[in-house]
Amino acid sequence: MSKRVLIVEDEKNIVDILSFNLVREGYETLEAFDGQTGLQLALEQNPDLILLDLMLPKMNGFDVCKAIRAQNRSAPIIMLTAREEETDKVLGLELGADDYITKPFSMRELLARVKANIRRTEMLTAAAPAPAKAAPAAAGRIAIDSDQMVVFKDGAPLDLTQREYELVKFLASQPGKVFSREALMEHVWNYEGYVGDVRAVDVAIRRLREKVEDDPASPQFILTRRGQGYLFHGE
Repeated sequence: MSKRVLIVEDEKNIVDILSFNLVREGYETLEAFDGQTGLQLALEQNPDLILLDLMLPKMNGFDVCKAIRAQNRSAPIIMLTAREEETDKVLGLELGADDYITKPFSMRELLARVKANIRRTEMLTAAAPAPAKAAPAAAGRIAIDSDQMVVFKDGAPLDLTQREYELVKFLASQPGKVFSREALMEHVWNYEGYVGDVRAVDVAIRRLREKVEDDPASPQFILTRRGQGYLFHGE
């Protein structure tokens, strides 16, 4: 069965180009030209991925993203933005978007991101976790149960998003090893050979620390190596 991509964009020429290329790659598409309709389709049709413009009539992309996540819908959201302001991009990620791509964008890059996000969701769905039970034995305060797909801190399960779980699991798989932001985009976001904007990593790390650390401003588990990247320290 074909995967469905919802395009929420008010510029018809962009919608037509996106739809044409997505259909050619084997996807089905749904289109909305304003935020209100986009939100309705997202909740009613349960698309496999959403391409969401920021500047929309009736309801902007930030509010659409926030409303979708408030309904516990986990479909990947890639924001489309013509803006260069970092605050806009970071806000979108904070509200629950998985990534963003700035116009004008390469269709090859956009299709690669669509494919990577849908593949990641498929893999997670195939390995649906069992209800959290007791924490596995661990030498440190952080323990990861790969079968249940749950991270425990001091024996209590943490309420992490899928991306946060994948991020801490990957870092913890090689404790003490520093991973660059580009490496994390490649291994956790599944963007092969990634060389673009890596601020999505910094936002995800900040949100993860808010849930994992005793004091997010002075982390002891997810550490930064300035100019190099991030590492996991499990003691």
